[in-house]
Amino acid sequence: MLAAVDHVQLAAPPGSEERLRAYYADVLGMTEVPKPPALAARGGCWFEAGDVRLHLGIEHGFRPARKAHPGLRVTGIEAYAARLAAHGAPVTWDENLPGHRRFYSEDPVGNRLEFLEPSAGAPARRQ
Repeated sequence: MLAAVDHVQLAAPPGSEERLRAYYADVLGMTEVPKPPALAARGGCWFEAGDVRLHLGIEHGFRPARKAHPGLRVTGIEAYAARLAAHGAPVTWDENLPGHRRFYSEDPVGNRLEFLEPSAGAPARRQ
């Protein structure tokens, strides 16, 4: 039986680790966590914030995901969108998910990310 999502892995091009660190740590406010030594040799980096874990793995011939994306639940979505915009990240609002405020953005290598927050009075989603 499935219990939870442990992490989401996104791909990134070789040599992009410093740009990823600047975005995921400085812009999104996540903490970089060390990769196990055997995996660290492959490049990439891992980040977490609370129960959210994102792994960025190096992929030769990388092409950013344009449709596939993680959906990241946030609190204070307006302020969070302003934070991303202030750092030069794109913010594209989408009002098509009933009961939620949400926007899309991209990391510095072009991976699509969704940020969402339930609207006041929205029914809770099943866990």
